Amino acid sequence: MLDKLISVEARYDELLALLGDATVQADQSQYRTHAKALSEIELVVEKFREYKGVVGEITQAEEIAASDDAEMQALAHEELPGLKARAEALITEIKFLLVPKDPADAKNVVLEIRAGTGGDEAALFAADLFRMYSRHAERQGWRVEILSSNENGVGGLKEVIATIEGKMVYSRLKYESGVHRVQRVPATEASGRIHTSTATVAVLPEAEEVDVQIDAKDLRIDTFCSSGPGGQSVNTTYSAVRITHLPSGLVVSQQDEKSQIKNRAKAMKVLRARLYEMEMRKQQDAIAKDRKSQVGTGERSEKIRTYNFPQSRITDHRINFTTHRLLDVLDGNVAELIDEAVTFYTAEQLKEATVVAD
Repeated sequence: MLDKLISVEARYDELLALLGDATVQADQSQYRTHAKALSEIELVVEKFREYKGVVGEITQAEEIAASDDAEMQALAHEELPGLKARAEALITEIKFLLVPKDPADAKNVVLEIRAGTGGDEAALFAADLFRMYSRHAERQGWRVEILSSNENGVGGLKEVIATIEGKMVYSRLKYESGVHRVQRVPATEASGRIHTSTATVAVLPEAEEVDVQIDAKDLRIDTFCSSGPGGQSVNTTYSAVRITHLPSGLVVSQQDEKSQIKNRAKAMKVLRARLYEMEMRKQQDAIAKDRKSQVGTGERSEKIRTYNFPQSRITDHRINFTTHRLLDVLDGNVAELIDEAVTFYTAEQLKEATVVAD
């Protein structure tokens, strides 16, 4: 990794020279490209140069500590612990800066929550999760818009799809994807027996048209009459839209709006996000060919997190973290769990970066 840092520093000097070149300055497009590349590595180079300076001070102090001057020896021994601690801190900072940045981190997200195993109780849990994320979003100053929802008639949600817009939303929520399991006594359970139910959560980075090119000939668009609540226009106008992406087989339906144009726009937003997510995961070699790799099948045996009501406990099984603030978390105070997951996976990435500190 030290060799990599040296090459990054050389590239930094090269970019500085290019930005000072009159030919580059005359070409604004080329100038912006080089300026952007420079800004991306500037902090790494700054910290690396600071690290090299501290290493130089450590070397000098060690030489003095080995000298015959007793007074200077004492001063050197006094300075060395602080210098070494600073060098270690800089190494940690540099490692963090070298962790590859997820290009989707700054994006808004499409949040999909679906009831899994457990019937009405699973739908009620899906509604609890959506409320949890919605309240968390409000506290962050993010904007939530429901694209589509399918209620079960008793206050639960069979499915809900929404966009969440704000600063660095995907970077914060991307580790929430997976199967969430709940253990509690349903209100309808007369014997007081604890039931286990699941809901699946998918957090997809919202894609712009420039991120995903969709050819019109690859789409089959069907219209049909809306069903469910909606007033007099329900079952009388073909406002609902179903879009099928033929190459991938993805199907998106939207009927919440009375306008076919609005339903089509919302359906395209979800389709674009799903296609972008699939392409991202192919590039990362991290998933299988379908979306089940992210959210699982919803079976009870698959889980990333368990919400145990009798013990007021939430356990994240991926990172071995437990909290007993269950009701508080479901009320939207989920930041601690999100922080723990982000910290864990960042640390995993840092382990892959090895820097020679000596």
